[in-house]
Amino acid sequence: MCACDFNMMFTYVYSGWEGSAHDSKVFLDAISNPNAGFPWPPRGSFYLVDYGYPCTRGLLPPYRGERYHAQEYRGQGRQPRSPEELFNYRHSSLRMTIERCFGVLKNRFPILKLMPPYKPSRQRLIVIACCTIHNYIRKWNLPDELFNIWEIMDPMELERVNESSGIEGTSSNDNLTRLFDEGAVEMTMSRNRIRDRMWVHHHN
Repeated sequence: MCACDFNMMFTYVYSGWEGSAHDSKVFLDAISNPNAGFPWPPRGSFYLVDYGYPCTRGLLPPYRGERYHAQEYRGQGRQPRSPEELFNYRHSSLRMTIERCFGVLKNRFPILKLMPPYKPSRQRLIVIACCTIHNYIRKWNLPDELFNIWEIMDPMELERVNESSGIEGTSSNDNLTRLFDEGAVEMTMSRNRIRDRMWVHHHN
């Protein structure tokens, strides 16, 4: 589980789970493990997350049951038709940053696609090391073809590539949703306010 900023640098990496683990299970482990150091965003800020995470304080997922991916909005007459669709469209556009980060990371380090049978503790460190090198290259503005390629990649192509790589959230489980009921009310109201402001601005 990773978080990044809009400069395509990883700000948090939680490694050690198998790739088939549900997002919700990894997330619960990260926030309950005192050694994981999960960085909750400051009050009033949030992470853009996919459907695999709950709508709760500090986490802002898209609306369920509405169009989301870039290809669903391409073509004549396929523009957002409701406040929820407009929110999802813009959410998807912003969340492309993490998809681009993963694209650069996995193409730079093929070992991440086919990890040798090292013991799990070593595999975990390899993932963290790769993310650290990724950040170093980005931070010091080293000339880099991979960053250039993935920064300008069309969103539809980006989604197609990452779908085939298995980079997509899984459904959150009910236990996780119940755990954050109080924060869910607050974030749902905040999400609706953002949605409504977007819709008014869109029509003005």
